[in-house]
Amino acid sequence: MTENDIGHATAAKVDFVVVENTERFRSLKRSHRSFVFPMAVFFLLWYFVYVLMAGWAPDFMATRVWGDVTVGLLFGLGQFVTTFVITMVYVSFANRKLDPIAAEIRADLEKQETGA
Repeated sequence: MTENDIGHATAAKVDFVVVENTERFRSLKRSHRSFVFPMAVFFLLWYFVYVLMAGWAPDFMATRVWGDVTVGLLFGLGQFVTTFVITMVYVSFANRKLDPIAAEIRADLEKQETGA
């Protein structure tokens, strides 16, 4: 056994089930879900509107906006734009709200694991 193995053998074991049931961890999960679920619903609705419009309103989707650019093309490109915007907003949200709490939980677990 190496010195590192011995250190891990004597370290306190972390009970992750207990950690998962702490208010701080549940609060982190709530914060995450309060962002992710509404955004997922919004994006899926937006996507289905696009698909339904393509199927049931082809004349509207074929309406030219300028040159060969149609409403359907703009809706399709809007899907990509929306994906990138949601991603950027999520990253910002995670950096501001989720990551600090997760870092605190991680630091506490590392202290607990090393027996500090």
